[in-house]
Formats: sequence, C-alpha cells, structure tokens
Amino acid sequence: MDAMKAGQKCFAESRPQEFERKFMTLHSEMGVPREELEWHFIGHLQTNKLKMVLPYADMVQSVDSIHLLDSINEWGKANGKVINVLLELHIAAEQTKQGFAEEEILDVLFRADKYSNVKFCGLMGMATHTDNQEDIRADFSRISSFMDYLKDLFFELPEFRQLSIGMSDDWRIALEYNATMVRIGTSIFGPREY
Repeated sequence: MDAMKAGQKCFAESRPQEFERKFMTLHSEMGVPREELEWHFIGHLQTNKLKMVLPYADMVQSVDSIHLLDSINEWGKANGKVINVLLELHIAAEQTKQGFAEEEILDVLFRADKYSNVKFCGLMGMATHTDNQEDIRADFSRISSFMDYLKDLFFELPEFRQLSIGMSDDWRIALEYNATMVRIGTSIFGPREY
C-alpha cells in the first residue's frame, strides 16, 4: 500500500495465490480502481493455477513452455481475453531455472499467428544466481543480443519490445543491457517470509 501511495503503478507477484489475494485486497476490499494499477505475474505458472492469475493479469512475464503457452491461449479463447506475455529464455547456468531455449522461441514466434489470444510482448530472463558480475553480464548480454535479433526478424510483431531482466541484486547491470523492465521486490518490500 505504501508503494502505491508513493506512486508505484505496476506490481508483480510470483505466486498465484498471493497474486490473486493482493489483487482482490486492493481492488475489491480497498476499492482501488482497476485502471490505476498494472499487474504482472512473474513466477512459474502451472496450468492448474491459470484461473488465479489470468483474469487479473495485465501481463504474464514467465511463459516458459509450449504447454503453458497453449494453455494460456486456450484460456484466452474460452474467456474472450488476449493475454500479454513475455517468453522466458533460459539464460542462467543453473539447470533448475525454467525457460525456453533460443530455438524454441524462434519456433513459437514463426507460428505466432497460431496464438490468437496471446500477444507476444518480448522476453524475460533470470541471470545466474552468483556474485560474479561477469557471469551476470554474460547472461544479460546473451538475452539482449537475442532480443535485438528477434525484433529485427519479427518486425511484424510491433508489441515485441519488452526485455524484463534484472532483480534487486542486479538491476543496474540489467539497465546496461537494455532492460525495459526490472523486477525489484526485495529491495523495496524486504525479504519474503515463507
């Protein structure tokens, strides 16, 4: 609430239940007009949780598989909504992180017209979790270069312009690599209590 009062208009959440709860608290219980805030989902989204996120999301930044993309498109068709998405590119050294390979993203975008209820708005990536800034720079350089390549190749997708990289520990580096969105939660709200 303090962030909103200070002028923050775009909020993101990584857990479906929290996303839905925060949305409902601000808009239904506290009466904040819907058009005053923008809501992004940034976490791993399972298809059985779509109904907690898609009715409220202005964007899903973390589309990390064909299965999820197909499910979002089908949900959009069934509910008469076009969903703004970022495709998550796997750029980190950790194999536990989610995301598409570059070739998979190319395949998706070559078939973009198949997804009538999805609007492709760009890429999202998470750098390797490390204190080594050179490793982080390498990850961000890779996704930034790939983003430039995709914008040139898919010029018929005018909305494909967003690059969401960088979080509380590395957002300054992300800006050097053309980030248009950064995901800063811990620095603003403190560590998450699980």
